Amino acid sequence: MSDHTAHRGRLAARTLALVLGATCVTLAVPAVPAAAAVPGLVRIATVSPTNSTDFRSVTATCPAGKVLTGTGYEINGATGEVVVDDLRPNGSAVSAPTAVTVGAYEVDPFAGNWNITAYAICANPLPGLVRITAVSANDSNDFHSATAACPFGKVLTGTGFEMNGVTGEGVVDDLRPNGSTVSAPTAVTVGAYEADAFLGNWEVSAYAICANPVPGLNRVTIGSPRSSNDLHSANASCVSGQVMTGAGFQVNGATGEAVVDDFRPNGDSTTAPTMISVTAYEEDPFAGTWNVQAYAICAAR
Repeated sequence: MSDHTAHRGRLAARTLALVLGATCVTLAVPAVPAAAAVPGLVRIATVSPTNSTDFRSVTATCPAGKVLTGTGYEINGATGEVVVDDLRPNGSAVSAPTAVTVGAYEVDPFAGNWNITAYAICANPLPGLVRITAVSANDSNDFHSATAACPFGKVLTGTGFEMNGVTGEGVVDDLRPNGSTVSAPTAVTVGAYEADAFLGNWEVSAYAICANPVPGLNRVTIGSPRSSNDLHSANASCVSGQVMTGAGFQVNGATGEAVVDDFRPNGDSTTAPTMISVTAYEEDPFAGTWNVQAYAICAAR
């Protein structure tokens, strides 16, 4: 064999070794895990003082560096004698919310001690996060409704509401996000009734917490059985592999005679929520049948 042929053989062998070595190095590189759709998601809880005063308010604030994606509350000790007047996220149409304030009044004089817990669902900053507000007419009608819709191209991660002028005489019946199990919510409708006859003018505000599209975002819902029981409860859970960014509720059939006492996300300050628990009581004895619907807004984990 000529020196030229031998040289070509040595080059071919060296080239093959380099290719195989590069292939081995490539195969040894670990796969990069997919980023979470809503990174850093947690639930923060803040509790008001416990006493028998007619009104109290408490604010749950996200940890530094996080933003508010959803809200919740819980009334303890009053079982239908207290209505939540405000579930108000801060922020604006150009700034991300970072806290939620919950305010509640006694519907009728109540001698017992009670308190409220405000829940803030918080995450690392989401692109385009803002708070949108819509306000109903201000008049003396028995029912008021407003729908807050996200700007075009954004989706709904959480909800809120506020009643003005009625101070304990109104009850929010609906805090209803749109969407479905296969489509992202983009708006929330708030409906409120007078709990007792009220002659003054009042209004309701709907708050939508909106962000740029979030992977896997959808709405899950479940309702309690319909009956004339004094208490109804429903839990809406995200499917495996999802977390909950926010939630909503709806009372069907009671038209102002039932109050949502608990609107409680699970999770804690180190664990992402995955479920909302909604509990409602009759405010006065009510003979008709009714139920409660829980809505969870869910995203890919």
